[in-house]
Amino acid sequence: MSDMRQEYLDPDILEEMGNMKIRARTLVDGLLTGLHRSPHRGGAVEFAEYTKYTPGDEIRHIDWKVYGKTDEYYIKEYEDETNLRAYVLVDGSGSMDFASEQAPLTKLRYVSFVAATLAYLFLRQGDAVGGASFAESTHEYLPASSKESHLDDLFYLLDHLPGTGETNFEEALRTLAERAPRRSMVLIFSDFLGISEDEMDLIRVLRAQRRDVSVFHVVDPAEMKLPYEGLRLFRGLEGQDKLLADADDLRDDYIERMRSHLESVKSHCQNGDVEYHRFSTTHPIERICLEFLRRRL
Repeated sequence: MSDMRQEYLDPDILEEMGNMKIRARTLVDGLLTGLHRSPHRGGAVEFAEYTKYTPGDEIRHIDWKVYGKTDEYYIKEYEDETNLRAYVLVDGSGSMDFASEQAPLTKLRYVSFVAATLAYLFLRQGDAVGGASFAESTHEYLPASSKESHLDDLFYLLDHLPGTGETNFEEALRTLAERAPRRSMVLIFSDFLGISEDEMDLIRVLRAQRRDVSVFHVVDPAEMKLPYEGLRLFRGLEGQDKLLADADDLRDDYIERMRSHLESVKSHCQNGDVEYHRFSTTHPIERICLEFLRRRL
């Protein structure tokens, strides 16, 4: 892929850049161009191209003026003015506001950059973009729009996610189920800690309603290995009590429980035909975006 960047931006540099729009534009520039053409053809808005008539094509789309000049049948094809409507749904709860010593960014900051990059890229392709955030007591929704000025509101939302309170998927997922048109794209960003079976089922409902749903499952490297030693004071990030415990005694059971949780989320997604991406906050942000986009080229 010749237009792929070979160098990745240091997340610390991203943090020092101005607002979210500047960060997103910097990540997008040089990432990919001409990502997709609309798959929806028909008598839409904008002329796309001529193709030679083949048996089975609709006769009403034949361009008779071209036939008069060439004595051959050609079909006029069109493409939609707006390719798709994409919605980014970002978890702004307390567990997302965590970064270990190995990680350059909190999980919340990291996925905000990924979501902003993809949103900016979609808009540059002529798509409409909307968004929603969710936490225990905070829920915001922005309808999809293809106006560049609309991105300022979306980037403001991503730049000011609370990172507090318990995770509350249900309200945000139900809002999207009610408001996001069918055939739209929904990108869900979360660590999925504490998500219930019913909430996972709601994600599958979005897909069953003919939306293109992708899950971005973020983890901090310390969450995978529990790299702490000896007696430690662990503090719950979503209102739970503190726990004084020996990390060495907990490690094996913790790692097995975390592995089981990760596989459970992945399995629920795959069984519901939901695209699943899992990544660590140590992975280059551009690489996450590219891995998602490669599947759609």
